[in-house]
Amino acid sequence: MEQILASLVEVFIAVWGLLIAVLGFVAPWTPLIAWLAYWLFAVNWTKMWPVMARGGWIGVFLLGLVMALVWGVVAPPTGGAHFILGLTVQNFTGKFVYVTALFLMAMFCGFVQLSGSCGSWASFPEEPAADEHHHDDAHHAHAAAH
Repeated sequence: MEQILASLVEVFIAVWGLLIAVLGFVAPWTPLIAWLAYWLFAVNWTKMWPVMARGGWIGVFLLGLVMALVWGVVAPPTGGAHFILGLTVQNFTGKFVYVTALFLMAMFCGFVQLSGSCGSWASFPEEPAADEHHHDDAHHAHAAAH
């Protein structure tokens, strides 16, 4: 019995060490994982895509531009340059590349969701149209008046 208890303690210690190692590997990637999870599971791309097609992409582009400019001023890289894929690029160019990559990942999440690959994980219940609510309220008000 004592040997089984010692073995269980060793297994617990090994699992705990594995958990710490995995968390140590995943922790630096947590913001990117959260970004991808948000755009994949929390955004209704069925409604967002027509808005983007009607010109919403202009607002997204301007938002990205402002993000890159503010990020470049607030957090310049050490040494004044970024090293991206073996290239040395200046601060604002590097920030624009990073923001563009984030937006492309968000768009890719939209494509994955629109393809139906998420299944029920990214299903959004249908909301009644605004006209239906207004019509029902007017109908009830009219019925209450008579």
